[in-house]
Amino acid sequence: MPSTALTYTDPLPRLIALPGVYRPQADTLLLAGALAREPLRPGAEVIEIGTGTGALALRAAARGAEVTAVDVAWPAVLAARLNGWRQRLRLRVLHGDFAARTRGRRFDLVLANPPYVPCPDARLPTGGAQRAWDAGTDGRAVIDRICAAAPALLRPGGVLLMVHSGMCGVRQTLELLERQGLSARVVERASVPWGPVLRSRRLWLEQQGLAEEGTEQEELVIVRAQRP
Repeated sequence: MPSTALTYTDPLPRLIALPGVYRPQADTLLLAGALAREPLRPGAEVIEIGTGTGALALRAAARGAEVTAVDVAWPAVLAARLNGWRQRLRLRVLHGDFAARTRGRRFDLVLANPPYVPCPDARLPTGGAQRAWDAGTDGRAVIDRICAAAPALLRPGGVLLMVHSGMCGVRQTLELLERQGLSARVVERASVPWGPVLRSRRLWLEQQGLAEEGTEQEELVIVRAQRP
């Protein structure tokens, strides 16, 4: 599937983003488009992993879903709760690690915009804005955890929609999900300009073979996985 320009144009509402909270960007918009095309019955149980401002959780709640949103950062939890209150939409927003906060629960739809930017430091940050994007030297520290947890999170017929960068290993994501017994495929690809974080790491990314010399575009993908 060739990459295309980002085509989903339904604007996201103005949201409160407290200091250090990831603001909706191109990846959020791409995932919002995939969510809009996904059948979602009223009362369906949805979880958003790494909710940030709650932008995607609110989209699902506006369609009548029962939505839980999780984030490891307290400012994001507060922002999502404030945005739900402002839009008069009901969200259950939890603080903590998604695996711990969802133990024993299953969902019809899992939404995930995890940290996926490769970083020279293999350790995940424990604070600051970079917690929303830094994901180890290959960018897969959180992606791999979501892939491993997906079967336990999904009801039969349930769907995972996850966005990440093409430099993180799209084939690896699909293979991990398929080994977990899910059917998985890429449903969207889009090319977007490099942001300041990638530009600041250009030399390191090129040295690691994660980016071609002189590239100015990042490929984003939406992976859709479904439990039988």
